[in-house]
Amino acid sequence: MARQEQEQDTMGAAHVRHQPPPPPPAGGCGLAANPVAAEYAHEQGYSVVLPEKLQTGKWNVYRSAHSPLRLINKFPDNPEIGTLHDNFVYAVETFRDCRYLGTRISPDGTVGDYKWMTYGEASTSRTAIGSGLIFHGIPEGARIGLYFINRPEWIILDHACAAYSYVSVPLYDTLGPDAVQFIVNHATVEVIFCVPQTLSAILSFITQMPCVRLIVVVGGDDSNMPTVPATAECKIMTYNRLHNEGRMSPQTFRPPKPEDIATICYTSGTTGTPKGAVLSHENLIANVAGSSLGVKFYPSDVYISYLPLAHIYERANQVALLHYGVSIGFYQGDNLKLMDDLAALRPTIFASVPRLYNRIYAAITNAVKESGGLRERLYHTAYNAKRHAMINGTNPSPMWDKLVFNKIKARLGGRMRLMTSGASPLSPDVMEFLRICFGEVLEGYGMTETSCVISTMNIGDRSIGHVGSPNPSCEVKLVDVPEMNYTSEDQPYPRGEICVRGPIIFCGYYKDEVQTREVIDEDGWLHTGDIGLWLPGGRLKIIDRKKNIFKLAQGEYIAPEKIENVYAKCKFIAQCFIYGDSFNSFLVAIVAVEPEVLKAWAASEGIEYEDLRQLCADPRARAAVLTDMDSIGKEAQLRGFEFAKAVALVAEPFTLDNGLLTPTFKVKRQQAKAYFAKEISDMYAQLRETEVARSKL
Repeated sequence: MARQEQEQDTMGAAHVRHQPPPPPPAGGCGLAANPVAAEYAHEQGYSVVLPEKLQTGKWNVYRSAHSPLRLINKFPDNPEIGTLHDNFVYAVETFRDCRYLGTRISPDGTVGDYKWMTYGEASTSRTAIGSGLIFHGIPEGARIGLYFINRPEWIILDHACAAYSYVSVPLYDTLGPDAVQFIVNHATVEVIFCVPQTLSAILSFITQMPCVRLIVVVGGDDSNMPTVPATAECKIMTYNRLHNEGRMSPQTFRPPKPEDIATICYTSGTTGTPKGAVLSHENLIANVAGSSLGVKFYPSDVYISYLPLAHIYERANQVALLHYGVSIGFYQGDNLKLMDDLAALRPTIFASVPRLYNRIYAAITNAVKESGGLRERLYHTAYNAKRHAMINGTNPSPMWDKLVFNKIKARLGGRMRLMTSGASPLSPDVMEFLRICFGEVLEGYGMTETSCVISTMNIGDRSIGHVGSPNPSCEVKLVDVPEMNYTSEDQPYPRGEICVRGPIIFCGYYKDEVQTREVIDEDGWLHTGDIGLWLPGGRLKIIDRKKNIFKLAQGEYIAPEKIENVYAKCKFIAQCFIYGDSFNSFLVAIVAVEPEVLKAWAASEGIEYEDLRQLCADPRARAAVLTDMDSIGKEAQLRGFEFAKAVALVAEPFTLDNGLLTPTFKVKRQQAKAYFAKEISDMYAQLRETEVARSKL
């Protein structure tokens, strides 16, 4: 019904597009000044604005200027591709003998140069694995669990699922046993593909997962397979054996339909049990097809796969890269060795997250400072010259790359032409640095429930501090959030909760109609929970989060993630957790420190200490960190009640292992509150003592 209404609205918009936009309402909302589709050609905007429903007269729905009157749901040049299977068949036919999947790890575990499998070879393996599953009686539509990190077999298995109408269910390698057990039972997973490292964990609770019929060990040795407990009714075998069995008994494809389920992606969330986002083949094809209008890939491109394949960001990247015949090399599986993998692979495309980009930024800027003298001056001269040229829209002199930046580019292999960032906000400082040093860098915004990209920066857009314009396969509007004082009437820019509609919107949460209805309204709009504003030209900026807000004692609402993103720029901070509640009028902060930065500060101050824990407990260290946080908070124009009034420094980082991070590296707020209960209590006690002392004065 929502889809039909959407098409009718689109047709209505087409009929009236030659009319001028309505006059601005009293108070001067800036929406009316944006171009309508017919006027767009004369403007420099990235979005167009259309009415959601003609009778309301409100022009508040934004679409990409690439496709203002039709939401993209297929590749424009290949409209026959409706499923992931179709996409792979097209790629194999077009790029059969081109390099596709590469790995540095040999079967014996040694690491060397990248060895490649062609598109044609991957196709043969895909057929063998799918046929092997049929050989073992796995029925069409069965859920197949993938419990291992990025490697060629993950992609081949995913292609096998698409070709034979199985539903893939990624199991994060970083999820704890309880979550894995919950997902397997909730999705009724019949087959689990794992590696030897995760096999023992699975076998330890296999009797609690009666739906599992087959365990397939990737990289396992046939002569060394453990036995399954007698009470469990499932078989265990190696990937190679399954591959050989399938090769000996090939089966014809069982192609899915576009509306069929392709995958169930469980999002861990910060509280409660995981939710299974159901994504169809048409969801994923629509998202990638829309994104392809703005970003082009080529068979000469090389990509490094290190972001978790269980997350939608990397998954969508794989669908897009496949379509254009890109070579995909996998990292070794160790983030600490990623720079070595980059040097060996020399990729042209790199998708990452702010956490890594922040580390690259810190490593290079610290190296420049340490070089001192002429080298440091040359770097700053070159940096400022390129920055000035970028701001003015001119081409910088190639001399600066030859003298300075080519050496920096060499750290990532020297061939990088495009970098993307997602998952969380990238600091404008870091974005500017990456563009000056490496070239084109695009920041995007998306979520699992929208099959990945909602919006992304446009190639050639020199501005920063936003996430670009809508993906041509969706439309976006902002909905008022009066309790947080965000409305479409806000000056100078409209603000509100970001809502998304179109063929990229997921089918719902698996077996959870209640939570599905909470996020998708009766008109088909997905409510993201993120707060955005429209910048000139129809660029979207994320400014806040509707969820996770809490109220301080004086009644002020706090969005802690926004404040944590501000404090992330503090040189002392590796990770930050902001806490407050309705019993207190101040915020406090738990800071996991950057060890080297804090140690360097201590050395400069002549402070002696036995270990990092002792240094973190030093009141002088706390004071220095809080002073730096205050400075950054003022720069970002935090309101008075948004400043942390006390800080506790911890030497141990927030990790998946200690239960403080989700697999997407977001802070688990409830767990962090419990974990740091003593530190939080001590900080509030100290603040109250200070207040009492002041009142006596």
